[in-house]
Amino acid sequence: MIQLLKAHPFYSDKKIDSCMLLENQGYCNENYLVVANDTKYIVRKFLRNDIDRKLEYNIQTFAYMVSIAAEPLVLDEKNNLMISKFLEGIHKSKLDKEDLKILAFLLSKLHSIEYKKFPINIKIKNQSRAVQKSFETIEHSPKEYVLCHNDLNPNNILFSETIHFIDWEYAGVNDRYFDLASVCIEFKLNKEDEVYFLRSYFLNENKINYKKLKAYKVIYSALCKQWFENN
Repeated sequence: MIQLLKAHPFYSDKKIDSCMLLENQGYCNENYLVVANDTKYIVRKFLRNDIDRKLEYNIQTFAYMVSIAAEPLVLDEKNNLMISKFLEGIHKSKLDKEDLKILAFLLSKLHSIEYKKFPINIKIKNQSRAVQKSFETIEHSPKEYVLCHNDLNPNNILFSETIHFIDWEYAGVNDRYFDLASVCIEFKLNKEDEVYFLRSYFLNENKINYKKLKAYKVIYSALCKQWFENN
């Protein structure tokens, strides 16, 4: 990797001090921490060719503009890599009330970004009756399509003085409740914290559709199960 980067135009005027493969890797990319001229960068080497990387790069750019993502610098589809500024932070498996409040606020910023695309199509094979009923609930619920991250597991949320979202490859237009449900599931929120999170997001109790949230929690859990069975 370091030889590829040394020959890359982005680093032509920079001295690469180090290039380290990060410990926690996902399924879609190899992630490297590169230090050049005392500046840290994250370099992602793509492992899959079934993801729209231009879409990912564009969405991350919009997210960066509202201060919820790292600054994307280079999309190099020829060499299957993307370079962004490196963000300092930690991952958390449990969230306190302050974390939930900030996360809700920043998630509302993401969902407020105007991005006109067709909604993604959620596909689940071998649907259980619970999943079928959840899709029926969603079908008869108001549609609230917004720009979603769609993969808000703890490894994709960085906590520092604020919160940033990383790994935008699955981002796209979806119902806001998909992201809300994923946070509830991934962080195992109890009922009290779930209500606090939703109230912090909507600011108006009357806007919360708990029936719809429950349906998306079932669907998100089924998607996760399907994902890990196929990867």
